[in-house]
Amino acid sequence: MDLAAGILDFINAVWPFLVVITVIVFFHELGHYWVAKRNGVHVEVFSIGFGRELFGWTDRSGTRWKVALLPLGGYVKMFGQSDTGPDADKAAAQWTPEQRAGAFPEKRVWQRFAIVLAGPVANFILAIVLFTGVFALVGQSLTLPEATSVFEDSAAERGGIQAGDLIVAVDGASIERFDELQFAVSTSPGIPMTFEVVREGEHIELVVTPDAVMVDDGFGNLRETGLLGIQTEKVVFERVPLGEAVLAGVEETYIWSARIFDFLGKIFSGAQSSRDLAGPLGIAQMSGSVAEHGIANLVMFMAILSVNLGLINLFPIPMLDGGHLVFYVIEAARGRPLSDRAQEYGFFVGLGLVGALFLFVTFNDLSRFGVVDFLTGLVS
Repeated sequence: MDLAAGILDFINAVWPFLVVITVIVFFHELGHYWVAKRNGVHVEVFSIGFGRELFGWTDRSGTRWKVALLPLGGYVKMFGQSDTGPDADKAAAQWTPEQRAGAFPEKRVWQRFAIVLAGPVANFILAIVLFTGVFALVGQSLTLPEATSVFEDSAAERGGIQAGDLIVAVDGASIERFDELQFAVSTSPGIPMTFEVVREGEHIELVVTPDAVMVDDGFGNLRETGLLGIQTEKVVFERVPLGEAVLAGVEETYIWSARIFDFLGKIFSGAQSSRDLAGPLGIAQMSGSVAEHGIANLVMFMAILSVNLGLINLFPIPMLDGGHLVFYVIEAARGRPLSDRAQEYGFFVGLGLVGALFLFVTFNDLSRFGVVDFLTGLVS
C-alpha cells in the first residue's frame, strides 16, 4: 500500500476505531468492577485508556472514573490489588478494619477468581447482545452452502463438485451456512480437504484442494487465501424473532470463538501466515473500512472484536486475566498463594510475551501501511 494512502486511511478510521475499542474495553472493565463491588471490594480507579488522565470524576464511593490519553485498553484498580512484597505487608498491617474489608487480597480465592473472570465473561455477554440486536433488527444471513454454479477449471470442478451439490461437511466438521464454508476454504489454501456433499439425496465424499490465490481483503492487505470456485444464491437477510435471535447470538459467539481458535492453531502450525495477525493500527484501519458499509456491519465487527478480547484475556499468560486465574487455581490447590517472587517472575515473563506480540503485530500493521517499505527505501 502507498504510504500516503495508508496514513489517510488510518486517519479516516480513527473515530470508528475509538468507538469500537472504547465500548468493548468499557464492558470488559465493567465486568471486573461490577463483580468486585458485589464482593465488597473498594475500586479506586476505573480507567478507559492508559497514561495521563484527560478527564474524569470521582463518585460517592471514592472510585475515580477517568479517560486517559492512550485508548488502547483500560483497567480497574482495586484497593490492595497490586501490592506485593515486604513493603506491601507493612502497608497492609496499617490498614483500618474498614480498609481491610474492602481490600482485594483479603477476599477468598473464589471471590478473586470470580472478579478476574468477570472481564472476559462481560465481553462474551456483550458479543451475544450485539449479535442478537443485529439479527433481530437487521437480520441474519440464511444462505445455504449450495453450489448453484461451478466455475470452469476451478478447484471445485477439479474436485468433482457439481451444480446443485449441497456441502454439509468439510474435514468432518459440519457446515450449515455458506460463510462457514467460506471460512474453512479461505484458511486452507492449497491444502487437500474432504468434502461431504448431498447430491440428489445421496451423500458423497470428495477430496478438493482449494486454489491458493493472492487477494486484497478490502483493508489494503494482500494475503494468500483459498478459493473454491463455486457460486451460490444472493445472501438473504431475514429478521429473527427476539427469542430466536438470542439463541442465534449465543451460537454466533460460539462460532466466532471456534474460528479464532482455528485461526490461531493454523498460525502456530504454520498453515496460516503470521503476517495475517493485526495489531491496534490494523484494527483501526479495519474499523474505518467496515464503518463505510453501515452501522450494522460496524456493530458485527465490534461483537467479533469483543469475542477476541474475551478469548485472548483467558490465555494462561501472566499479565492477562487468564494468568491470574491460573495463579488462583494453584492457590486453591495448594491452600496458599505462590510466593511473591514466583508471581513477579511470572508477570515479567508475561510482560515480555505480550510486549513481543505487540511489537510483532505493530510491524505487520506498519508493513500494510507501506511504512516499512518507505523506510527501507530511504536506507537503501
